[in-house]
Amino acid sequence: MMLIDTHAHIYDSQFVDDQESMLLKAESQQISQIWMPNCAHETIAGMMDLADRFPDRCLPMMGLHPAYVNETVDAELATVQDQLNRHAFMAIGEIGLDFYWDMSFVNQQFMAFETQLRWAAAQQLPVSMHTRSGHDRNAFAEAADLIEKLALPGLTGVFHCFVGTLDEARRAIELGFKLGIGGVATFKNGGLDKVLPHVGLEHLVLETDAPYLAPVPYRGKRNEPAYIRLIAQRVADIKQVSIEDVARHTTANALGLLPALYANLLPE
Repeated sequence: MMLIDTHAHIYDSQFVDDQESMLLKAESQQISQIWMPNCAHETIAGMMDLADRFPDRCLPMMGLHPAYVNETVDAELATVQDQLNRHAFMAIGEIGLDFYWDMSFVNQQFMAFETQLRWAAAQQLPVSMHTRSGHDRNAFAEAADLIEKLALPGLTGVFHCFVGTLDEARRAIELGFKLGIGGVATFKNGGLDKVLPHVGLEHLVLETDAPYLAPVPYRGKRNEPAYIRLIAQRVADIKQVSIEDVARHTTANALGLLPALYANLLPE
């Protein structure tokens, strides 16, 4: 059984003391790949160090996280573009819209989001999308509206940390995206137990968002890729299938998103 963590910030300072043992623990739980979303210029070095040391296991993305968008947005996007020109990445991310913390730079968020969506389509890379609502605005709906409006050919990827309604799940699928299912699926009032029974396994990928959003029984503690197995088991329980079925489908779905330059990581 092979599992893939499609979204984990394992370069985070919370892993500085046990990074390698954390990776060994994940390997013992049959986590074959860990996909690493970038946040901003300050996270690039740590992420690329992991990608260089573990090229077949720790796969880097490149992007500007919406919560990091501020008055320096032009310089940050220039850095992203420079990195995309210099290195090979498996996706563009973490990009999107965040209305939860601060609404001061919403217009800049939309500009950065659209710019990076266009880069992804041009380079035929999937995207990892962050959509966090707040201040009476639905980030998922506004992101989906922009994707529909742009109608960029071949654009695909993952709605990371999906916690939406069944209608939103169906809309994401119609747009050609997978749903990233994480620790929230294990929460008592997370809501995904009402959605996942009606969504086929062919539309799901698994993620931890480590070090955040640890699943039960580790909720409130540091999350890590090894816990993806707990999420897989919860999805299996909700859908009344085996964990092997969940692993097989979600791994195939994740591998299907990898760009051609990662063909060496696909099973023969």
